Parts: sequence; C-alpha cells; structure tokens
Amino acid sequence: MSMLDVSGLNKVYTTRFGGNQVEALRSVSFSVEEGEFVAIMGESGSGKTTLLNLLAALDQPTGGSVRLDGQELAKIKESQLAAFRRDNLGFVFQEFNLLDTFSIEDNISLPLVLAGRGPDEIRSAVTGLAESLGIVKLLKKYPYEVSGGQKQRAAVARALVTRPKLILADEPTGALDSHSTDELLDLFSAVNRSGQTILMVTHSVKAASRAGRVLFIRDGEVFHQLYRGENTDAQMYQKISETLTALTTGGDRA
Repeated sequence: MSMLDVSGLNKVYTTRFGGNQVEALRSVSFSVEEGEFVAIMGESGSGKTTLLNLLAALDQPTGGSVRLDGQELAKIKESQLAAFRRDNLGFVFQEFNLLDTFSIEDNISLPLVLAGRGPDEIRSAVTGLAESLGIVKLLKKYPYEVSGGQKQRAAVARALVTRPKLILADEPTGALDSHSTDELLDLFSAVNRSGQTILMVTHSVKAASRAGRVLFIRDGEVFHQLYRGENTDAQMYQKISETLTALTTGGDRA
C-alpha cells in the first residue's frame, strides 16, 4: 500500500524582480510504500531540497500533487499545516535542531507537549523510546553535553515520538564522524524493520546503500532508481557509485 504518492510534480521559481524563471522540478512521479526505506540522491542543485520541502508541505508545487496516506498536501489549510506536520511527519536534520536550553528529555517530549498530550502519556512515550534507542542515560543531559552521534539519536527519538506516518531525513549523517554514522544507519535500519517508513535525502553513498531503494534526481527529474533486492550493502554501494558516475558524466538514463 502506498504511503506517499508523488504525481507529475513541478516547481518553478521566479527569480528576484521576476526576471527569470527556474524550473527546479519537472514532472517528478514516484510512490513510497508503507514500511519502505527510500534514499534520494543527486548533485547539488538537482532539486533534492526542493523536493523535500514539497514533501514536508513547507512549499507549494507549481503543478502536480503530493499525497500522504491519501491526503493531498496542497489542499490542507494553512492554519492546519503545522498540526498536520507534527502529527504525520517526523524530521531528522543534519544539524540536529535540538534546543540547547532544553534537556534531551524535553527536546524529545516537545512534539507531544505541542500536541497537548498529558504528562503520563508523554513520560511513557519518551521513556519507551529512550529505552529502545539506548539513550536513557542521556535524558537529563543537555545537547551541549553530548556527542554529535548522541544528539542525532535524540533527534531520531524526537522524530519518532508522535508515531509519524513518514520520517523525512535531510542529510542525517552529514555532521557525524564515521563511527556515529554507522550507529545512526544501524538505528535507521532497526527503526525501518519495525515498520517505520523513511525517506532520506543524502549525498552519502554509504548512507544510501542501507536503503531498500534509491532514487536519483538530475536536473529536476527522476533519472534512475535502484532496488536492493538481494544485494548486500557492499553491492548496493557499488551500484550507487556507478549510477552517480553516470549522473556526473551525463550518461544516458538507465
């Protein structure tokens, strides 16, 4: 069953003073099944960030549609968008986006507090997640007291705490060292095995090789996609590298 349906998506930006128009996305169509782990790759300027913003309902498409669990994002009222994102989407960012004046526990709790959940429900949800993600000992600490990898685990917990339909991850390993990257990717794999749908934008071949499917964007279009099938992480890494080479050298659509 499709969790996310993207159909004929276009996005055109008008430059300052209306001088020129830039087509950031052109007829992008794909779907993400419930429980999939999908990575999106492409060079800088290929349209990845624009696509992520449209999927997060942070921007409106010029044409086409994005449907999450059957609901078209463009038809959600502006006054309801913040609540929609909070209840349906979880976000993991490269720079963590944790509040330094809040403890790790309070950072994770924040989406539930904003949703008006009760103290007992919040405490139960945060404790359960912290135990499953191995961060119980971090809860009373503050972001400036923990490592980058620990911050990102806390950010993942915050993304999961509302039990979202879809997690959107934007370069989640970009600020991490190799060891922390491995830990985060192991965590993503475990979360995905539990049934969580994940869509990750990344430049990292290593990160993308852990996904079940990889979409490649070039010049605002879906250029190619790879399915894991029976491939190992190492085999996916090789196939992704070969596809990126075709992207950068102007190879034919595969």
